[in-house]
Amino acid sequence: MKIVRMISIVLLGSAMAAQAAEPLAVAPVEFREVAQTYSAEGLVEATRQSTVSAQISGRVKEILFDVGDRVKAGQLILRIDEREAAQAVAGSQAQLAQAQANLDNAKATYARAKQLYAQKFISQAALDKAQADYQVAAGQAAASHAGANQAGLTRAYTAVTAPYGGVVAARHVEVGEMVKPGQPLMTGFDPSEMRVLVSVPQYKLAEIGKHPEVTVEVPTLNRYIKATSVVVQPLADARTHATEVRVYLPANEPGIYPGMFVRAYFVVGKVRRLMLPASAVLHRSELVAVYVVDETGGVKLRQVRLGETSTDGGVEVLAGVNPGEKVALDPVKAGMRGK
Repeated sequence: MKIVRMISIVLLGSAMAAQAAEPLAVAPVEFREVAQTYSAEGLVEATRQSTVSAQISGRVKEILFDVGDRVKAGQLILRIDEREAAQAVAGSQAQLAQAQANLDNAKATYARAKQLYAQKFISQAALDKAQADYQVAAGQAAASHAGANQAGLTRAYTAVTAPYGGVVAARHVEVGEMVKPGQPLMTGFDPSEMRVLVSVPQYKLAEIGKHPEVTVEVPTLNRYIKATSVVVQPLADARTHATEVRVYLPANEPGIYPGMFVRAYFVVGKVRRLMLPASAVLHRSELVAVYVVDETGGVKLRQVRLGETSTDGGVEVLAGVNPGEKVALDPVKAGMRGK
């Protein structure tokens, strides 16, 4: 046991010595020109989001997807009992067959009447009646044909399909429930296209400009996302006098979904500030500090006062360090070195 313990101590000492020999990654504290921003809180929403509603009355027969499921465009998501619609199709087809038979008979009668009129066997009135009967039969056949098409279309409404590929956000019905035209069935959204809605006060519109540069912060993911495009709506809310701005995010951005809280940073100018990397800051309870690394490689913990965080991963330092000093990028490793 003593030999094993001695070996463990030797190995631990070797590891600590190797770690001490490894140089620390550092970055200088320097003045940089950074973007001066105006921040506004917003919510994420899907660019394409819709609710599929019933187009016929009937009982829900089958539900193939639930909340959170991915659906492809044109895929069957819900089925309504089609027996009533099938009976309507059969009835319309029977009416169409009857109307077509009447049309064929009226057409033949009109053709014979024309021959008899040419031979002076019937009067003009008889010919006119045969022609009128033929036209009425043709109109009835056309109406029956339209009715059959309408019945077939109604039957197709029993199979509810996805208008585009996406994710099911809500399901509004259960199997066996009776639905009617216009009743919501499912709500879905396309996760590949997201945008952020923010309200900007009237007095800030001139500063952000017509084509603003925006970076979106997602606090829950600790990530900044650069917007691909921005649309400033040409109207304001009559109560708040704020204008809605739509900030579009890159396609297929991972981890983003509707309803998330975010912050949008609009660039309104440039400013020169003393900056250091945000990763170098150590937060211990109420202590905010960095490890300053001198020319000999020694480290010293120094308390700092910070300002605003920039969208490029830097943070403004107001007091505690001087320009040109170097700080450790890994405070944990630097703390072990300093002990």
